[in-house]
Amino acid sequence: MRFTAVLIAGSLVALATAQSSAQDAAAGEKVFAKCKACHVADTDQNKVGPTLKGLIGRTAGTHEGFKYSPAMIAAGQAGLVWDEAHLADYLTNPREKVKGTKMAFPGLKNPDDIANVIAYLKQFP
Repeated sequence: MRFTAVLIAGSLVALATAQSSAQDAAAGEKVFAKCKACHVADTDQNKVGPTLKGLIGRTAGTHEGFKYSPAMIAAGQAGLVWDEAHLADYLTNPREKVKGTKMAFPGLKNPDDIANVIAYLKQFP
């Protein structure tokens, strides 16, 4: 009986966690509006910031034609590759994740917004 209660409680915690990190690309597109002044995601065009098309799986600081900060180049040379976990960490506080980044954006604080933006970016490999 005790094992069943623990199993049910654990399942409820897992379900709650899964729902809070659910990814909704349509919601992510709305959050991405904050990023559009500097980035595009659907074309291979650099703006003030590099294109985010094909970001997932890219080594940090390596998109051809964009002048990255020395800190971002060093992060890539040290092995930073943009997967979902690293991107989520970066989007929370860019200046903490890559000290010396040129990105002025302070970050997103809502984990759902972060998950949704990542879902949106994943549409543009």
